[in-house]
Amino acid sequence: MKKQFLISALACQLILGQFALTGFAQLPSSRPPGQRRPGPPQTNQQQPARPSEEETVRITTNLVQVDAVVTDKDGKPVTDLQPEELQILEDDKPRKITNLSYVTLDSVGVAKPAESAKQSDKNAVPTPPVRLRPDQVHRTMALVVDDLGLSFESAHYVRQALKKFLDQQMQPDDLVAIIRTGGGIGALQQFTSDKRQLYAAVEKVKWNPQGRGGIAAFAPISKDPANAPPLSANGNADDRVDAPKGGTIDEFREELFAVGTLGAVNYVVRGLRELPGRKSVVLISDGLKIFNKSDPAGSTRILTALRRLTDLANRASVVIYTMDARGLQTLGFSAADSTAGMTTDQVERSLSDRRTDFFESQNGLNYLAVQTGGFAIRNTNDLNSGIKRVIEDQRGYYLIGYRPDESTFDEVSGRRKFHKLSLKVTRAGKFNVRMRNGFYGITDEEARPAQPSSAQQMIGALTSPFGSAGVHLKLTSLFANDEKVGSIMRSMLHVSGRDLTFTEEPDGWHKAVFDILVVTFGDNGIVVDQIGRTHTVRIRGKAYERVLSDGLTYNIIVPVKKAGAYQLRVALRDVSSARVGSASQFIEVPDIKKDRLTLSGVMVRGISPQAFSKGGNDLSGQGEGADDTIDESDPNASPAVRQFNLGLIMVYGVLVYNAQLDKSTGKPQLQTQMKLYRDGREVFTGKEVVLDAGSQPDLKRLGATGAVQLGTQMDPGEYVLQVIVTDLLRKDKYRVASQWIDFEIVK
Repeated sequence: MKKQFLISALACQLILGQFALTGFAQLPSSRPPGQRRPGPPQTNQQQPARPSEEETVRITTNLVQVDAVVTDKDGKPVTDLQPEELQILEDDKPRKITNLSYVTLDSVGVAKPAESAKQSDKNAVPTPPVRLRPDQVHRTMALVVDDLGLSFESAHYVRQALKKFLDQQMQPDDLVAIIRTGGGIGALQQFTSDKRQLYAAVEKVKWNPQGRGGIAAFAPISKDPANAPPLSANGNADDRVDAPKGGTIDEFREELFAVGTLGAVNYVVRGLRELPGRKSVVLISDGLKIFNKSDPAGSTRILTALRRLTDLANRASVVIYTMDARGLQTLGFSAADSTAGMTTDQVERSLSDRRTDFFESQNGLNYLAVQTGGFAIRNTNDLNSGIKRVIEDQRGYYLIGYRPDESTFDEVSGRRKFHKLSLKVTRAGKFNVRMRNGFYGITDEEARPAQPSSAQQMIGALTSPFGSAGVHLKLTSLFANDEKVGSIMRSMLHVSGRDLTFTEEPDGWHKAVFDILVVTFGDNGIVVDQIGRTHTVRIRGKAYERVLSDGLTYNIIVPVKKAGAYQLRVALRDVSSARVGSASQFIEVPDIKKDRLTLSGVMVRGISPQAFSKGGNDLSGQGEGADDTIDESDPNASPAVRQFNLGLIMVYGVLVYNAQLDKSTGKPQLQTQMKLYRDGREVFTGKEVVLDAGSQPDLKRLGATGAVQLGTQMDPGEYVLQVIVTDLLRKDKYRVASQWIDFEIVK
């Protein structure tokens, strides 16, 4: 069996070399009296209940369950309503409420890191992001930027608002994705709490010259045919009122991009459908026109797309908010308008058309939001305050269930009816209600897509913003640079052996067959590299037993010619069971030629104290004293899996690029330090240690390793190791560099 897609000597040269330890730390194996184990602080506050599978929107023949938000006249949420104080109507007919509950979405208390320094301070050491567990997620938000419809002017303000959201409003327990409607499939990155990935996505929010948005919010008024409204039906250039029947090329182009926008939002909602609880999508656009007076057929196509998206959002328990990026517009003359040669009637008609187009484009955004229980944010120049309103709206909601009539799911003329929903509060006072406005008479079972083909499964898993767990995969991607080869992404993919289907063959052999697809996306969503093939694994005896217990690990090496932000995505399908697993990872590849202090990815490996004392501190596991007994005693302590038992010694290493050299000695002066985090809190800080370059041949690529022994009383769970390197000779703003990697402590 071939265990690697690509076999390269770099696997032994990059990151994995054996270097002298820069430091060794030992975490406490016992605690002083009254001292807690490292970990998040305990609290006496009651944690809010997390949405379970029973706390989601459902449509079945026995139960229709929808969600709703109720606020008082001051906009504050009302949380204590009883069933007798509510009345739900389906097609204007009252239905008896069978169950009612209020689900709170207050923060679950993930530790907030200390206030970070401004981004302009390049030497501020960032706090590693927290990889959230499902029970820690506070909000799940998809910020969908409609760059297919943004003007050049709006794109600038949207980019500013998104950066401000990341800097000031995003919390450590938020899962966020920033998605562009005009990006490739790689733009649909996995939802993350890692701001590095989100900042990279914000940088790609730019004006799309091939979209439907112009330079400014409106095309300038002019008698010039290139800038003028469409000609009338009789072709009179001085009588530009209605477009020809069927619409102009520009109108068709606008309609095409409008449907493309809805298609991108539809794709995001389908991905969100797999997550529990209530989710939100914020569509930021320069407007979305539904009705086209000159082309009723085109309006019908867009309206149909909107209705399908609305129904899908309702079933996925997704609330869609919309935001008009154009802000507050006067709708009068601007400096770009030129009325020279135009009659008074033509000027008035042009201004009237501008106002009509503006309000029609806002109507589409408002319709989409209202139908899914959200609201539209418009006529404000402070886009960030609009995002803040959305965040404040994510506090909680009611789940309301009732038993539908049998006729709800009947077909009428071969089609299922769209049933309108409304909710009334009978308690005295003034209340505002936002909820799903309806659903098609199709049960959730019927609405589920048919069994996809194997190719569709692979593509769906690969392009989904979320990972699939039919086959458990663990992906570790590390940046490194070689003088001859250049920059690379070296990845280790671990496959759970118990999730593969092995069939028995003669003479004790066992065979498993799986398809695998590996794709590297650039920051613009374009495919940079891809590998796709079918593997057949035949093993027996101890090798078979070991694969079942330890799984398989593959090395994937991808050369990178251009610096930037990348995503590596992997999908694997077990042929016999049709189970699919997927994993992805974001990785930043710096530009080594800029001569900035830079670190490679962090490689870690767990070894026993006995092996360590014999010199088994080689990260590759191939050094002196690092024999097979190490793997036998702790098979999961490899760089790919990173699951360490208490008491093990974790060896870590990085490569340091572009260290300054002392002019008199020709040697660098570097200082290293390691820190451990759990749930966003720093739980251990190592001493600052001077790096001894020794006799390393390449002083521009210095290897630095260290070790830390895991105390026997540490709490099991997920941790983050951060390595910090300071160049004492540098006086510029790039004198500090850091990298981190996650690992798990198990009993």
